[in-house]
Amino acid sequence: MANNKSILHKDGISYVVPFILITSCFALWGFANDITNPMVKAFSKIFRMSATDGALVQVAFYGGYFAMAFPAAMFIRRFSYKAGVMLGLGLYAFGAFLFFPAKMTGEYYTFLLAYFILTCGLSFLETSCNPYILTMGPEESATRRLNLAQSFNPMGSLLGMFVAMNFIQARLNPLDTAGRAKLNAAEFEAVKEQDLSVLIAPYLAIGAVILAMLLVIWFMKMPKNGDKEKSINFVPTLKRIFRIPHYREGVVAQFFYVGVQIMCWTFIIQYGTRVFMNQGMAEIDAEVLSQQYNIIAMVIFCCSRFVCTFMLRYLNAGQLLMILAVAGGCLTVGVIALQNIYGLYCLVAVSGCMSLMFPTIYGIALEGLGDDAKFGAAGLIMAILGGSVMPPVQASIIDMKELFGMPAVNVSFVLPLLCFVVITIYGYRTMTRSKR
Repeated sequence: MANNKSILHKDGISYVVPFILITSCFALWGFANDITNPMVKAFSKIFRMSATDGALVQVAFYGGYFAMAFPAAMFIRRFSYKAGVMLGLGLYAFGAFLFFPAKMTGEYYTFLLAYFILTCGLSFLETSCNPYILTMGPEESATRRLNLAQSFNPMGSLLGMFVAMNFIQARLNPLDTAGRAKLNAAEFEAVKEQDLSVLIAPYLAIGAVILAMLLVIWFMKMPKNGDKEKSINFVPTLKRIFRIPHYREGVVAQFFYVGVQIMCWTFIIQYGTRVFMNQGMAEIDAEVLSQQYNIIAMVIFCCSRFVCTFMLRYLNAGQLLMILAVAGGCLTVGVIALQNIYGLYCLVAVSGCMSLMFPTIYGIALEGLGDDAKFGAAGLIMAILGGSVMPPVQASIIDMKELFGMPAVNVSFVLPLLCFVVITIYGYRTMTRSKR
């Protein structure tokens, strides 16, 4: 109990309840992120599209993060962390509820608009919640507090994957891609209508949960720590922080990290489906089984986070980042070269290498920024654009079916390999800087 007080008590004030409420937001945006990754394959089937067109889901999703990061930072600076959290939850709920009118139109691009608005809300949440958690207690325990809060993010991710597998993928019409291609216009519309009804249900449910959370935080008295500085010196602040090498390079590294994470978790479905269909499995069964492997990857990701956090007691952050990136790159070579179940095993194992990369790059990049950390954090959230840019490029490779005498889905993992090379370089440069 004394230890908890040292983390969540400051100047005689308890932050336990506000901490629990804001930490729940970490799980809520984790849910949104990982119920969405399998939707690339689902939308491709439902609308009879290519993988490239299906990957526009990720463009809209991570485009929202990019568009709102700095506006969110300015809004929080002008008003408060609580206001930023509430606006984020409001946009999240609104985007989720837009799935119903999107389904009524039956048009793919209306779903993309819903995703974009939803993730504008997530951008506000991430830009608000990370630094808000840092203020809820003594400064010396800030990192421990943030690590504790971040541990709930992959729990939300696991729930999102579970819901995607059991309440969307498993309930879609069992017709495979080839069978859907043979449907006439009326049959296609009937199947699409049924599948979209299945797909939107979890989004409407999470919208209701988010709305309830918004009301709770609205009526709850929340701390105003870190809300004293209201001035917005946008351009001078940006110039100042981007002159700092470890911050500037950190934004680049974060762009490529988010890219590799989203590519590995999105296209594990396509990779696994090819492996299992080659073994004689039906397409829908292969997709559901591939999602189970995706869940195993997330469990490994969660467990690895605790192991890597322990290793930080003995290794420099840059050194550990470099080691993890090299290991991830080696496993990705296996994903490319192996065309059987062992390639899928390598792809699952990559998640163990990615577990600590986001918070480690985040922490290294913001080190020493002081009052500029709000805008610095926004730049790192903006770098989540990597999840919007990289997947469509990989999808366009996958659509080629075969390349250099190999399955195109295997060849496409050259992109994640290049991302790990960039992260390795950042880890090495951080390690050498710390030794000066």
